[in-house]
Amino acid sequence: MSNTIICFGRKLEHFSSTSRSKLSCFNQSYRGLISTCFRFLVFRVNPFWVQLAYFIVLSLVGFGALKMSKPKSGSVSPKNIDLFFTSVSATTVSSMSTVEMEVFSNTQLIIITILMLVGGEVFTSMLGLLLGRFRFETPPSFDGDIVNSISNRGLQSDYSLTSKNIAQEVELGRITFSALANEKPINDLESNKNLTSDIKSLKYKATRCLGYLVFGYLLVVHAVGSSLVSMYVSLVSSARKTLKTKGIDIRTFSFFTVVSTFANCGFVPTNENMIVFKKNSGLLLLLIPQILIGNTLYPACLRALIWVLDKMTKKVEFSYILKNWKEMGYSHLLSSVHSCFLAATVFGLTLVQFILFCSMEWNSETMDGFSSYQKVVGSLFQVVNSRYAGESVVDLSTISSAILVLFVVMIKRK
Repeated sequence: MSNTIICFGRKLEHFSSTSRSKLSCFNQSYRGLISTCFRFLVFRVNPFWVQLAYFIVLSLVGFGALKMSKPKSGSVSPKNIDLFFTSVSATTVSSMSTVEMEVFSNTQLIIITILMLVGGEVFTSMLGLLLGRFRFETPPSFDGDIVNSISNRGLQSDYSLTSKNIAQEVELGRITFSALANEKPINDLESNKNLTSDIKSLKYKATRCLGYLVFGYLLVVHAVGSSLVSMYVSLVSSARKTLKTKGIDIRTFSFFTVVSTFANCGFVPTNENMIVFKKNSGLLLLLIPQILIGNTLYPACLRALIWVLDKMTKKVEFSYILKNWKEMGYSHLLSSVHSCFLAATVFGLTLVQFILFCSMEWNSETMDGFSSYQKVVGSLFQVVNSRYAGESVVDLSTISSAILVLFVVMIKRK
């Protein structure tokens, strides 16, 4: 009996070790497969096709999720083409819809929110940083062509001249092999290899740091924004009553609206867009910054954030990003001068549009029922949205033709 138990124990131990070995091999193979796929995407496939495949797959997945989830009780289920159109519109943040938003259930609103989040420009740019960082995970290769490997550091001419002199000395018999081994150019090559490796390592760390920073930017803005909107709606009875009448959950509305506003999509869970909240000036003031920091002001805000973190932490990665913003390969990262000019342009054009809108629409039927304060906030919200997100607190059909032309011009200059 004891021999049987001992034999069984040995077999169990052998099986366990074999399983661990096979599992380890499987994990290595799995990681190798993922690594190979990443390398193929980064080095072999044109970025255009990667983005196209990303949005197509995302739209199809969104359509399937909307199709499987049921609409709001009492509502007619939308047609497949309408659901697919809504999925594509949310993924590409184009804010076009053939279905009334109040038809969608709470689950479907959450699905649309996710589509807008992962299809937004800031999120997709973060994925680009992830793929770009993968380029630096492969250590630099130094092949036989030494001249090419050091030409990037401006040493090609020096090395060529020195190598010619050495060759002449060898032909004349004035130099030995041992002397060749101790020549300074070889040491320069070694130090250059180390320097190039250090630069690549620093750039890899900076790219990784920038990716984490963009992710943190997304996370904080959405968390803070949705919390403030949720708090406002919960405290203000008129806004809370509007959502309760329409059967929209406060938390879903808050996160949906903040994601849509930040991504500049323009979707709102209500059929009337933001017109039902035209007198909730506090809510409009909370959403205006979301529109700007998710679009044109994003590069300026990102650079300002990196500058602040550089001053606070003194990390070399932040300093490298600020000084080598072109080499980072991130299109939203601009120089300090360009960022300042960009911010000045945004505020300048918004101010011009705000003045013109107020001067022509202040006493029109568009502003009927507004107080002076509500007119100011509503006008500011409308002019900012007309250039970016597309949300509205007024009926655009009642606006004068001159203002509509102004909106078109501002949209073209976006």
